[in-house]
Amino acid sequence: MLEPIVEFLTGVPWYWVLVIAFGVTLIENIFPPSPSDSVLVFTGSLVSLGTVGFPELLISSTAGSVAGFIIMFILGSKFDRRFVRSKKLKYINPESIEKVENWFKKYGYKLIVANRFLSGTRAVIAFFAGMSGLDLKKTIILSAISATIWNTLLILLGSLFGNNWQEIQEYMDLYGKIIFPI
Repeated sequence: MLEPIVEFLTGVPWYWVLVIAFGVTLIENIFPPSPSDSVLVFTGSLVSLGTVGFPELLISSTAGSVAGFIIMFILGSKFDRRFVRSKKLKYINPESIEKVENWFKKYGYKLIVANRFLSGTRAVIAFFAGMSGLDLKKTIILSAISATIWNTLLILLGSLFGNNWQEIQEYMDLYGKIIFPI
């Protein structure tokens, strides 16, 4: 899935880079798993080539991250636990439900800040933040802070590595393998 996106982005005007960055960061919150982090690293390499500006890319990707988070938060606030436990949501299994409920009992808003750094759990955390009745305004602000930090890191790495952006993928895979079980 990553290859066609990268191929497309290499030959498009800067505004399409921003649209794709917004889209992939939005989608990753709704339909995990998604190659959005890898796409964001690649778009960072386009910053080093002068195709797109860093501030614009950061704003676009962060807006997508926050919009996706808000969508899942609202969905979570509209559905109750019975619906989730009915297994109608295929990508949220019972073990995830119990884990996230325990996390929210223990950590609350700290989870929202850590959300971007917890690979593979972004949609689940956003959904349960809404289900847990957290304050929407405070949650959006914390989600935006978290997304800004994470997206800055990914874009900077892509920009620093330039044409060698794919080397970062190995480290991101290792990071995911370590963080997800924790």
